[in-house]
Amino acid sequence: MRSDISSHVKSSEANVCPFALRRSGHASGTFDKNDTSFQGGGSNGATMRFAPEIDDGANAGLPIMQAILEPVKKKYPKLSYADLWTLAGCQAIELMGGPEIPFNFGRTDKADGTTCPMNGRLPDAGLGADHLREVFGRMGFNDKDIVALSGAHTVGACHEEYSGFDGPWTSNPKKFDNEYFTNLMDVKWKEREWEGPKQFTDPTGKLMMLPTDMALLEDEQFAKIVKLYAVNEKQFFDDFAVAFGKLIALGCPDHCQPGAAPTTLAEK
Repeated sequence: MRSDISSHVKSSEANVCPFALRRSGHASGTFDKNDTSFQGGGSNGATMRFAPEIDDGANAGLPIMQAILEPVKKKYPKLSYADLWTLAGCQAIELMGGPEIPFNFGRTDKADGTTCPMNGRLPDAGLGADHLREVFGRMGFNDKDIVALSGAHTVGACHEEYSGFDGPWTSNPKKFDNEYFTNLMDVKWKEREWEGPKQFTDPTGKLMMLPTDMALLEDEQFAKIVKLYAVNEKQFFDDFAVAFGKLIALGCPDHCQPGAAPTTLAEK
């Protein structure tokens, strides 16, 4: 099954690993530790299949990734969408050269959208450090976790038709490494002159950073961690694996949590 997932996110025809990572992160990043109602969010339930969650502007384009993974779901009907999406994100990270992410099966799918979390819980790329702490703090993350998870921007790119923003963060958007942090530190960024939303560009005009990215440099506590990850890729990988493993398990049953005894599909 893992092999089948890998062949759908990376093949000779296409490499959609960054897309798979984004889908898993956004499906999980709606969790609110203070919301004890049935709309607490998180990956369990796979409610991004339904409105209003799928209509959140931050999720633009993500139904395409669901369609790409649909053949895997059909081949393994016991596999929940919630497990499929999160596992695909983990597989994608490894396929791009990143760290192994702790993963346990056992998420289940909701039948409809009645438990969709409210829109607006995902990060707004146009805001700053206070916003990042508010959004990720709601999920239970600290400053180190926030910077580590922001490092997912070392892969992929923004597409104007989906987010309004445009361009990649790094020179190799399909390779998971610490270039995002070295670029933040070493490149002389300036605000891009264009008709789109505020973003920043490097001197070549080929790379970009978002306001939330630049906030990691502008905030003293965040900047210390950025500097660490820029010179120590292993530390970034270690911290990212822990934070992302926690992210995809937020709001999920105990047997899905990192460190829990592994559960097979047959045992679910």
